[in-house]
Amino acid sequence: MNIVANMPTGVAAVFWGVITFSLLVLLHEGGHYLAARAFGVKVHEYMLGLPGPALRWRSKRSGTAFGVTAIPLGGYVRIAGMEPGPEDPLLAEAIGLLADRGHLTTAELARGLGIDTDRAITLLATLEDYGAAETVKDEPAPRTLVHREAGESDDALLTRVRSHVFRGLSSWKRITVLAMGVLVNLVAAILILAVTFSIWGTPTGVSRTVQVVQPGSAAARAGILAGDTILAIGPGRVTAWSHVLAFLKTKKPGDVVAVSVGRGGRTLVLTAALGARPDGTAFLGVGPQAIYTPMPPLTALGTSLRWTGLVFAAVAQFFDPKTFSTSITNARSIVGASYEVANAAQDGPLPYAWLFALLSLSLGVVNVVPIPPLDGGKIAVELIERIARRPLPRRLTLVLSGVGTALLLSLIFYLMYADILRYVFNRG
Repeated sequence: MNIVANMPTGVAAVFWGVITFSLLVLLHEGGHYLAARAFGVKVHEYMLGLPGPALRWRSKRSGTAFGVTAIPLGGYVRIAGMEPGPEDPLLAEAIGLLADRGHLTTAELARGLGIDTDRAITLLATLEDYGAAETVKDEPAPRTLVHREAGESDDALLTRVRSHVFRGLSSWKRITVLAMGVLVNLVAAILILAVTFSIWGTPTGVSRTVQVVQPGSAAARAGILAGDTILAIGPGRVTAWSHVLAFLKTKKPGDVVAVSVGRGGRTLVLTAALGARPDGTAFLGVGPQAIYTPMPPLTALGTSLRWTGLVFAAVAQFFDPKTFSTSITNARSIVGASYEVANAAQDGPLPYAWLFALLSLSLGVVNVVPIPPLDGGKIAVELIERIARRPLPRRLTLVLSGVGTALLLSLIFYLMYADILRYVFNRG
């Protein structure tokens, strides 16, 4: 028995949702990781799952910890020097004091710089983030990981350390690191779509083969199964699905009809008592299997690029008051997307790949939106700071990020509520 294929609907949605969105987030975070490492920036962690207890393996070459957390949902990358706001003006003196003494407690740093304990804690946390210090088990104070070169000043030492953190990169490099997550999602989606269109193609019609039999319908009660080929219905032969539709238009709910189907090389004649649609017309309860026609590779690539443009246009409609209501109605949260992913996975690897690509595309496009804490919002902050020639105050960046997070969470929770009604309680 195929355990995955026979999962209950809700369980399958959770299973495939976790796998799919974790892969999507790992792709996205992998873009940030690759760009940061390409520019020589220290990356503390690249993990599968939410932050917390984890199984880790630390690279001796880069110092990056890779692993899986206790809650393997999504993923994250922690890059050195990404804290918002300006640096503490005493950071150079702090790193010089640490380098000279080798070990430095919070109290010693506070006394040495004449500052309060809270500020000293923040300075040491920044030095650890920069890779200049580390806390070692069973040692009373963080120890230095950097050493002063002959004649090197505190400022020069900090500049050398800062060259390996995000904050020390030039503006275009910081923007590149922020944009690479989106770029990886978009490129992955375009390539997967192009390959899928080349192998699987796009629907160009429907066959006589049944793909869907609605539970409790006339077809289900008659014994029609997915995979059956309808050969005749009533007195007439069926050579196209349109013949089935045309015949049903001539019938009323309650009429009993004979349906001949091909199954495993045999012909079966089944009897169905037609049901009723909400509009009162006759209803059999079957859906046809689509016919897909593969595309030439270049045509497939062009089609995938057009799909990319359509997703950008769909996201833009959220910001148009005239189309906002329709966009919200048609949008899906992680709940609805998980159900759709589970259905696609049940249909086969190519339908799943197609939907995975669309979700990757959607994740990439949404992250372009210039709202903190999305990547587009962080890039907007970088551009503003570049124009202003100074970092925005930390409090302002936190407020902007908080407001953006509140707006995004409001939208996410509304969509989740709508999807729970739609998919779980069948009220959508």
